[in-house]
Amino acid sequence: MYIELALKVKDKMKNADLQKRKESAIARGQANMAPVYVDRALNAEIWDVEGKRYIDFGAGIAVVNTGHNHPKVKAATIAQIERFTHTCVMVSPYESAVALAEKLNAAAPGNTPKKSIFVTTGAEAVENCVKIARAHTGRPGIIAFNGGYHGRTNMTMGLTGKVNPYKIGFGPFPSDIFHVPYPNDYLGITEEQALADLQLRFTCDIEPSRVAAIIIEPVQGEGGFYKASTSFLQKLRKLCDDHGMLLILDEIQSGFARTGTMFCHEQAGIEADLMTTAKGIAGGVPLAAVVGKADIMDAPIPGGLGGTYGGSPIGCAAGLAVFEVIEEEKLCERATQIGTRFVEHLTALQAEFPNIIGDVRNSGAMIAVEFVHDGDVNKPYPELAKKLSGKASEHGLVLLSCGIRGNVIRFLPALTIEMDIIDEGMEIFKRCFKELV
Repeated sequence: MYIELALKVKDKMKNADLQKRKESAIARGQANMAPVYVDRALNAEIWDVEGKRYIDFGAGIAVVNTGHNHPKVKAATIAQIERFTHTCVMVSPYESAVALAEKLNAAAPGNTPKKSIFVTTGAEAVENCVKIARAHTGRPGIIAFNGGYHGRTNMTMGLTGKVNPYKIGFGPFPSDIFHVPYPNDYLGITEEQALADLQLRFTCDIEPSRVAAIIIEPVQGEGGFYKASTSFLQKLRKLCDDHGMLLILDEIQSGFARTGTMFCHEQAGIEADLMTTAKGIAGGVPLAAVVGKADIMDAPIPGGLGGTYGGSPIGCAAGLAVFEVIEEEKLCERATQIGTRFVEHLTALQAEFPNIIGDVRNSGAMIAVEFVHDGDVNKPYPELAKKLSGKASEHGLVLLSCGIRGNVIRFLPALTIEMDIIDEGMEIFKRCFKELV
């Protein structure tokens, strides 16, 4: 009786009505991109409460790398819920947390013995990296990069190198954080310039002996999908080794097969001291982790790390299933194939509109297109990115914008997406683009 009544109520739901309720009930700071309310989802497709179908090129911001409602992840979470949902891993632990930590330690690049801790969000993972780095080195300073994104807590906002909308009205931020340019061939920032600016920070702001760590995204997520080169990451690794600083790799968006390897920085042949993971780790169940060299991870005293929900049994069960899916379905290879398919579509469109599409780039299935005026890199076109994401939603396609200048559309499809769904979605994208330009 109750289920029948609930279904009748749902049949009458409208996106516009739900948006009005949302605006009355939820603070405006937690805004939503489009007034589309999801009823169900499967792999790379979503259906809203009005029954309209959408192709999802966002995957919950690279969270459901294994697709919405993957059967193996779904089964694992249901089986765990039937046993227990929470005990707190710091009070009454369970085998799945140990097993997932073992998987993460084995998957992290490099041969040094690893250990892990579990938290709930990517921002928590970054915060705990800072805590661990300071505990291990006894130093306060942290160096981050312009355009980087590391979270919305006070510490991670301080580390984030983009003001709007993340930092407006929220300061002051913690001290002993310093930003340097992220090397970017398209925007004309060379590795030499970035390294020179870093040396300038050591001259003008903080001596290397007071720097605990450098944190970097191997591919900037919110910053616009710019990738750090192998040579730059190797130079950072050497710089950290020379000065006793730790190197933190933020793999929150680029991890779990997204860029064609389990973690992106293994492509550079380097080993991080600490690595943050979240998003794709558990197929949509909230979970995050820090993985690092065992002696560094053990620097904080017992009880110095943790959190009530960190290492949720449901999340750990889902995380173990995600590892199985990535291996069994060869999602690292799939990420490369997906990136190639998107780039084929986008470069063909760029050839038609070279004065608007300034750049097409990808790192596996992290794909981006950057819009400019008159083919000029110095004339960003953020209005087009904003209009395009809105128009695409109206035509049944979920798109995400990003970039330090707001002029980038990023594509983050599930790594299980069918090729014909990619082609269908890209036809919608191209039609919307051409209507707007």
